[in-house]
Amino acid sequence: MSNLLKIILAANLIAITALVLIYPHLMVGPGKLIPGHKQLDKDCFACHASFTGADSRRCVICHKPADIGRLTSAGLPIAKPVTSVPFHQNLANLDCLACHSDHAGVRRFRQQGRFNHSLLKKTMFDQCQSCHKSPSDALHHQISGNCGQCHNQTKWSPATFEHSKYFALDRDHNATCVTCHAGNDYQRYTCYGCHEHTPDNIRRKHIEEGIRNFDNCVECHRSSSAHGEGKREGNHKEGHGDD
Repeated sequence: MSNLLKIILAANLIAITALVLIYPHLMVGPGKLIPGHKQLDKDCFACHASFTGADSRRCVICHKPADIGRLTSAGLPIAKPVTSVPFHQNLANLDCLACHSDHAGVRRFRQQGRFNHSLLKKTMFDQCQSCHKSPSDALHHQISGNCGQCHNQTKWSPATFEHSKYFALDRDHNATCVTCHAGNDYQRYTCYGCHEHTPDNIRRKHIEEGIRNFDNCVECHRSSSAHGEGKREGNHKEGHGDD
């Protein structure tokens, strides 16, 4: 390599280094900031720490979690909040970068629906409806709360619960949820609110057939059949084979 070429490469390297130090927002910035941070356009270190990148600890200097959703960074009331629920106060881990990125070049905000619920305090895990509206379909219209019994925090759909695996809602049992599930608790059920289904009425017949533990009806009866169509194997004693 000739001395002239070395001199040219060294000069270019010095020039690039100088430009990065003098105009970092132009040389290494991935894009314009959001309008609310426009005043920080040339002050990279307001958000970035040296050699480590953006730091959430610098975000909360201006955006105090207790005020997010209620007050601006200047302490003024927000006229039209982005969300009606200021959930930032319930974050257990203040990882602002998990959801937000202010430069247009790397998406001003992460994709919608990618909020990491594990950032929330565990006390918030069963309070879905404080942030989310309940679906308006016929099934969810009957239900209030306890979303986690069918859904998880990673994906809303598909739901993890299939009613037909436990009991088929066919024929006479195509009833509303509250008919069998009292107190909005869908992990428990009762069959003793309808027809002849009471412990006293069914005791004699079940004992005659050799069944003495009949607290869990769906162990034998999986559909509207009076004889327990689709009953689970291994749960029946001899004398119940006429089903």
